[in-house]
Amino acid sequence: MRGQHAAGGRGGVTVVAIDGPVGSGKSSVARRVAQRLGFLYLDTGAMYRAVGLLATEAGVPLDDEAAVASVAAAARLRFDDEGRLFAGERDMTGLIRSLEMGAAASVVSAHPGVRRLLVERQRELGAGADIVMEGRDIGTNVFPDAEVKVFLTASPEVRAARRAAELRAQGDDVDTEEVLAAQLERDRRDSQREVAPLRKASDAVEVDTSALTLDEVVDVVVAIAGEKVRS
Repeated sequence: MRGQHAAGGRGGVTVVAIDGPVGSGKSSVARRVAQRLGFLYLDTGAMYRAVGLLATEAGVPLDDEAAVASVAAAARLRFDDEGRLFAGERDMTGLIRSLEMGAAASVVSAHPGVRRLLVERQRELGAGADIVMEGRDIGTNVFPDAEVKVFLTASPEVRAARRAAELRAQGDDVDTEEVLAAQLERDRRDSQREVAPLRKASDAVEVDTSALTLDEVVDVVVAIAGEKVRS
């Protein structure tokens, strides 16, 4: 299994925490950084999206914390070595990338009971292996002692354009202005929630990706990781 060979960190294991708002490039960057380093890759935001989808399918109101927590507890979320997310044996990866599921994730992630369950699961999944983990609270909450912390940013307009292009590539007919409005609302909810709000860790390196290509951002993060692990 990949990711079980690095030095340093948690008992000889290294965590690369990549946080940032939606559209900042976290998923694409984190996946490629993991490939470059030979680490496992884990997308924590996908877990909240999956819980939102499962709750919606079950007819559970997303504002019912206890009911959504029950869905999360029963979900048996796991990732394979390629970073695909499963709920039990069901592959959720291609089902959770819509704007609606992003909004659902923002709602369910604000529930302390849901967040507690999923953070516990994220720590279990990240134990014992070198890992690149991306989300909104990895460096501040999930793994606050991570050896490498990166916070990706980009202008709202750039983030919306990226997200709209991604959705169109999936076959969704979306308007960039609609995506921008949805992202600004999600930024507001994520940064103002009481439990583990979106914020940069004090010891994270901030990288503005607005004018950088994906390969350039990956190079920057890999260099940061190499410098941090060597120091």
